[in-house]
Amino acid sequence: MSAPSPGEPSTLMADVAAGDDEAFRALTEVLYGPALGTAMKVLGSRAEAEDAVQTALVKLWRTAERFDPAKAKVETWFRRIVVNCCIDRKRSLKPVDPIDEAFDLESDEPGPEAETAGLMRDKRVGDAVMKLPARQRAAITLFYGDGATMNEIAEALETTPKAVEGLLARARAELAKMLEGLREEL
Repeated sequence: MSAPSPGEPSTLMADVAAGDDEAFRALTEVLYGPALGTAMKVLGSRAEAEDAVQTALVKLWRTAERFDPAKAKVETWFRRIVVNCCIDRKRSLKPVDPIDEAFDLESDEPGPEAETAGLMRDKRVGDAVMKLPARQRAAITLFYGDGATMNEIAEALETTPKAVEGLLARARAELAKMLEGLREEL
């Protein structure tokens, strides 16, 4: 095996490890094109690929003394650095929708028609509740509106929990009759 020539990557790498700026520039010229191609295949974007290769070159400069020519060729070693930088970059990127696509995305919020329909339905339910006898209205309002327990409602109405169950049953039955037309909406 012959000794490497001065322009070969392994010779340049040894000079880079010694801190030679000119050797780094020359090595960059040799490695940049293939590295950019690899990075573009991994990242799918030239701009992102260029950034990843730049990061890889900085790592090469900082870790040049760790390179062992007995274990790998410079090109192979650097390709691994590039791929790792691409993977790190891919992980750190947060996907976003292009603005044109984001414009067409539907909101999770109800539209004006649905909101109006909901308000009208709520008004009809509220009007129906107001037509109930006072004790039934109080029981149903405390139970569904305030989330009160049977015991709490019984205490508020000065009655027993069993009587509250009856009030609620009668109130539900009466509301079901009054709101027959809303059954599909509810």
